[in-house]
Amino acid sequence: MSNTAQLVVIGAGPGGYAAAFRAADLGLNVVLIDEEANPGGVCTYRGCIPSKALLHVAKLLSEARHATAWGIEFPEPRLDVDKLRAWKDQVVAKQTSGLGQLAKLRKVRSIRGRASVVDAHTLTVATYEGGEETLPFETAIIATGSRPTTLPNTSLGPERLLDSTSALEIARVPKNLLVVGGGYIGLELGSVYAALGCEVSVVEMTAGLLPGVDRDLVQVLQERVERVCKSVMLDTKVVQMEEVVGGVKVTFDGRANPSEQVFDQVLVAIGRKPNSEIPGLERTRVEVDRRGFIGVNPQRRTAEPSIYAIGDVAGEPMLAHKASHEAKIAVEAIAGRKVAFEPRAIPAVVFTDPEIAWCGLTETEAAEQGTPVEVAKFRWGASGRATTLDRNDGLTKLVIEPKTERVLGVGIVGVGAGELIAEGVLAVEMAALTRDVALSIHPHPTLSETVMESAEVALGESTHVYRPKRATATSKA
Repeated sequence: MSNTAQLVVIGAGPGGYAAAFRAADLGLNVVLIDEEANPGGVCTYRGCIPSKALLHVAKLLSEARHATAWGIEFPEPRLDVDKLRAWKDQVVAKQTSGLGQLAKLRKVRSIRGRASVVDAHTLTVATYEGGEETLPFETAIIATGSRPTTLPNTSLGPERLLDSTSALEIARVPKNLLVVGGGYIGLELGSVYAALGCEVSVVEMTAGLLPGVDRDLVQVLQERVERVCKSVMLDTKVVQMEEVVGGVKVTFDGRANPSEQVFDQVLVAIGRKPNSEIPGLERTRVEVDRRGFIGVNPQRRTAEPSIYAIGDVAGEPMLAHKASHEAKIAVEAIAGRKVAFEPRAIPAVVFTDPEIAWCGLTETEAAEQGTPVEVAKFRWGASGRATTLDRNDGLTKLVIEPKTERVLGVGIVGVGAGELIAEGVLAVEMAALTRDVALSIHPHPTLSETVMESAEVALGESTHVYRPKRATATSKA
């Protein structure tokens, strides 16, 4: 059919627009469908970008208060919530409008609306203007992302109950806030509100913050979280929330003391769910598991040959950069190239203060799998650059294969960890040896040196960490 699209992409987030742009660059006729006027998706509109803008503000406030230790005192800042919100929205608008221009330059046809599946080669789109368009296609990519997980049986209104989307609006700064969930979303948003002057409490049902992340990295962050937050309640569940005069009465089961507390607002940050409930998808052979993830092969093709899926909807980890990489794999597979999604290291970053970043095999995963590893750590107390920043509360470590000395994983906690982890990704992907890292000259004084220093620790050659050699029989004599 003359109006048949070679590729239609459903969802214009970091996966969807990356797929559309790559396909257009390869010469395909592309249609991009999304409910927003410009590409960007949840990450750009209601996630990664606005949250990082607010975290930048939080960092500035924190450093201004900490400057008293260096002999510099600033007056207590005056917060203009409306102006802060407007600046955050401006950041989002700049990013999304730029993406819109890139779509036009690539001649990607954008349809603002919601897609439904008719069959394996046809969609209908309920357009933003109120009409409906039938769209035949050769191949489709589902990139519909995810949404916040909600608590069941909760009748609180939006004035009292926040999720990761509404919390970013900063409608007001509450007197006190309960963050339900000690994962990365809860900790990032909680740190923003704490910096803005709110008393923040965090409740986590497991024994530690950031479940699944190596404990030595988390411990550094947890010590700081406990200082900036009013309380951190671990091994504790929320069993009831009831709106009362002046706030929300929350009942806890676990180590919380007291077991009933009243909060101005409650932020629920207990994870995200894939957006796989696309009307009509059941008319195809696409398979969806019990968690809502769409099954895909290494080329990101579903059980329906004409349909691919990428990003959050196609499985964990739910990370924007994973979606973008999958997008290029899927499009190149559609174009007939021999490709597969098989990364050895997908970096993860928690943008708190300090940041935590890791990639490749973690120490926790190695223990669970029974994989023998050596772990080399360089604590930032020995870093000159960390000392100049008055932030020695950092740690860089390598997870190493003992026989080959190959770098299997890297973990970092400290200021700017997210900017440092890319070197670890490259080391893991390129199968670098520990000595390769140690012999790569790093600039001084920088935090990046801590990666080189951790490799030197592994080799017993560290300048800034004293590790006496084990005594041998000859030396004892």
